[in-house]
Amino acid sequence: MKILVVEDNTDIAANIVDYFEDRDHIVDYAGDGITGLHLAVTNDFDVIILDLMLPGMDGLDLCKKLRKDAKKNTPIIMLTARDTLEQKLEGFEFGADDYMVKPFALQELEARVTVLGNRKKQNLNRILTVADLEYNLNSLTVKRASKPIKMNPTGLKLLQILMEASPYVVPREELEVKVWGEEMPDSDSLRVHIHGLRTTIDKPFEKNLIHTRHGIGYHISDPDELSE
Repeated sequence: MKILVVEDNTDIAANIVDYFEDRDHIVDYAGDGITGLHLAVTNDFDVIILDLMLPGMDGLDLCKKLRKDAKKNTPIIMLTARDTLEQKLEGFEFGADDYMVKPFALQELEARVTVLGNRKKQNLNRILTVADLEYNLNSLTVKRASKPIKMNPTGLKLLQILMEASPYVVPREELEVKVWGEEMPDSDSLRVHIHGLRTTIDKPFEKNLIHTRHGIGYHISDPDELSE
């Protein structure tokens, strides 16, 4: 994979770059936000590892400009030293795909980079798959076990978020922000839509793919893979 690391801490950046280059990845590096944005816009990376606090332009502004101005959908893992829900939600709202708190294990970072890199390749075909569930993003059609499933627009949006994050858990607050933005629904709306999703995706079939992590959020994954 081709990876861009945007990190002003030279020791952290060197550790990340060395780790991924030792595993035969191509890695570019920027120590400030402005240089990072230039590299991200002018090159085609598989994943961007982006620090939140940067000189010149912080990670949130870089992420926002990359998504809204440059229209680039390169997957982004945001790094920060602060673990606050508000900051995470802000990052997701600006277009980040994943979030890691410093200090972190390089092995976990590698696993998350691999997931996002594979997701990008999958999205080039615009088809998401989990087990026997398939969502064609071009035609907005959903099938499970080759059987067509009719869904409303909110259900499709929730399904896409959960399938893109699979097998990771998506927090309730993140789902609400990504689906409804600043116009947050009442407290039961997400639960109602998840119930509707289960009714169409899981109920007619033998295996349940949509799972609840109580007090945290939801994830969609193959139960056979989870048990391995």
